[in-house]
Amino acid sequence: MTDSLTALSAGLVARVAAAAPGLVTLFPGARAQRSGFAWQTDVVVTSEQNLPQDKEIPVVLPGGARATATLAGRDPGTNVAVLKLTITAPVLADAAPQVGGLAIALGGSDGEPSASLGLIHRVGPAWDSMAGGTIDRLIRLDLRLASIAEGGPVLDAAGGLLGMSTFGPRRRVLVIPASTVRRVIPSLLEGKAARGWLGLGLQQIGLPAGLQASSGREAGLMVISLAPHGPADQAGVLPGDILLDVDGAPAPHPRAVARALAGNRVGQVVPLRLLRGGAPIELPATIAERPAA
Repeated sequence: MTDSLTALSAGLVARVAAAAPGLVTLFPGARAQRSGFAWQTDVVVTSEQNLPQDKEIPVVLPGGARATATLAGRDPGTNVAVLKLTITAPVLADAAPQVGGLAIALGGSDGEPSASLGLIHRVGPAWDSMAGGTIDRLIRLDLRLASIAEGGPVLDAAGGLLGMSTFGPRRRVLVIPASTVRRVIPSLLEGKAARGWLGLGLQQIGLPAGLQASSGREAGLMVISLAPHGPADQAGVLPGDILLDVDGAPAPHPRAVARALAGNRVGQVVPLRLLRGGAPIELPATIAERPAA
């Protein structure tokens, strides 16, 4: 038993040591500290939700050297932000999450690594964030994560990269999968997060029995506002219409619409099925890129 525990401990120490050169401590506020990690030699990834609007962010590199990172892009939808910063660090290979497997959440603390050990509590399918982003896979951890470590890498027992740590609802520790980070990085490095847009203000409503029969839906989204000259406005959508489907997929809540407007669909024409005056109609709309806030 003692030899096995010693071997496990030594293995964990080795995993942390191998990843430590890529850990970065960020100072997004006067007293706040968060973590990030090198994605490639000139890109650092971190959690978007705790970053200020400032373009320049002080950081501490492994070993204690201080530097300044430049915010290249941020995506609230996936909670990924990328910083431009030159750092020499190993590139971590992707790992597949397995329920019950060990997970090591790493962080940076004034140039020194921190680590938390726990289990992969749950693995599930892709999900949509409240901010309208699609996360490739649900990965929930059973471990205690210090606030300073949020945005750091999460490894499996073999040292492979599961993704980036973040806090979800009720402070549950989630992992933004490496595949999601890889998907959004190109647009973030261009300074934008591609998000589809129809220019609709929507309110979820339940449909009365009569309209359920004619629409085939129990709920829909009432159009309460339209962006002037936006895609929906140009398609002929009117205030008071009830949106039922986007491109053939039911739209019972706003997140379903966000899922249908993923960035790689910008420029595509999609049919919108609506109720107008109790009668179903269909209008084609061209997905545009969401305007900058």
